[in-house]
Amino acid sequence: MGVADLDLVPRPTSLRVLAGRYALTPETPLRAPGSIAALVRAVLRPFPPAGGDGPGLTFTLVDDPELGAEGYRLAVSTGGVQATGSDAGLRWAVQTLRQMLPPTLDDARWSIPCVEIVDIPRYPWRGSLLDVARWYHRVEFLYRYVDLMAMHKLNTLHLHLTDDQGWRFEVRRYPRLTEVGGYRRESNRGHARHRRFDGTPHGGWYSQAQLRDLVGYAARRGVRVMPEIDVPGHMQAAIAAYPELGNEPGRQLEVRTSWGISSHILNVSDATVRFVKDVLDEVVEVFPFELVHLGGDEVPPDEWAGSRVAARRVRSTGLSRVDDLVGWWATELATHLAGHGRRVAVWDEVLEYEPPPGAVIFAWRDESRVVAARKAGFEVVAVPQEYAYLDWAESDRPDEPLAINGTLPLSRVYGYQPGDVYGVQGQVWTEYLPTPDLVEWRAFPRLVALAEVGWSAQREPFTGFRERLRGHLRRLDALRVHYRPLD
Repeated sequence: MGVADLDLVPRPTSLRVLAGRYALTPETPLRAPGSIAALVRAVLRPFPPAGGDGPGLTFTLVDDPELGAEGYRLAVSTGGVQATGSDAGLRWAVQTLRQMLPPTLDDARWSIPCVEIVDIPRYPWRGSLLDVARWYHRVEFLYRYVDLMAMHKLNTLHLHLTDDQGWRFEVRRYPRLTEVGGYRRESNRGHARHRRFDGTPHGGWYSQAQLRDLVGYAARRGVRVMPEIDVPGHMQAAIAAYPELGNEPGRQLEVRTSWGISSHILNVSDATVRFVKDVLDEVVEVFPFELVHLGGDEVPPDEWAGSRVAARRVRSTGLSRVDDLVGWWATELATHLAGHGRRVAVWDEVLEYEPPPGAVIFAWRDESRVVAARKAGFEVVAVPQEYAYLDWAESDRPDEPLAINGTLPLSRVYGYQPGDVYGVQGQVWTEYLPTPDLVEWRAFPRLVALAEVGWSAQREPFTGFRERLRGHLRRLDALRVHYRPLD
């Protein structure tokens, strides 16, 4: 067996294949910290019991500067398996072992090749955005998505919880956000530009208890969950629930039924600022991750331009124009979240309005925004749409499902070179992805390619990756992932 025969993705930093194999049985001893042992039992089935005498699976926590925060060493011999690393590193070692086992349970072949692996990720941030605002997806699918992320060593789920078309996060102080904002009358049928609708109500939302459980489940697999509450634009669902948040408080809006950008944005009154801070107070109780994403993208200023309240705010804060209220919102909320020990993430539009110090910029419009954010001295998560927007069609073939844009082939995703950034992330916006099957079709296997971009500092040519991927897809078959077949 050679290196290519293992079909490991992402590709390990260093991999040496040795002679022989190590066979696992239900009696194989397991020695590991409690949380790692639980993960082994959850992921490696038939799982070994805890304890036992003799050689087996041994996972040891070590503080090794060479391995960093997420690296690990894995040695498999005919006498057993030895893994060392940090807590996060050991979790990734479990996922590597998972990929070294057969895709389906076959007791006759329940063995792994002897190897020596040293594996260290290139970037500390390797994520995927999942938009659950445009289409509500059941929480069970979110668990499955976390599992698929963890298998590919992606460590951050960016959960886009609110938008013009739906509010999915339970806010106990403001129940109408989900009672009203969580449901819309109908949705686009076909592409939004055709202005046709399906006449079918849609909605749903997640309780705080459900999201806490999801966060705990993800953490046990090495995945953090970053919430996004998009302000001050993309807020029509919230304004529909509480009209006083809008710039025309006497006007009753409905939750937006079409895709695209709403012209209805938050006003800048003290009461609305307090409202959003109250929402964020509940967000941080559910999501312990250090970052909260505040959006800040696609904010049409027309309503502010005609607002006396906005004009007063501009004068009182010394701003030069109403557009600058986007940056004012970000700074106001960042200051509030700092009191909770949190930092903020924002989309790259906020670069134009003096982002809050310490913000992480998600650069999405194109590669030039990645460069601009980096030059401005911010940590940057690179998500340029021409490389990382997985809701784009993969080809222009007539049998491709409907997509918002295109094309973004697998080879271009794999070939992305982000440079000196904090990390990378695959974006799965769901305007045209109403079902889990369609989400998986668009995300995979391109998210696998992006996982390798984020993990592997040295990448082989695309042809080599494609061959490894071809073998790896047998694992996705076994998990019944509805991925797009290779061309």
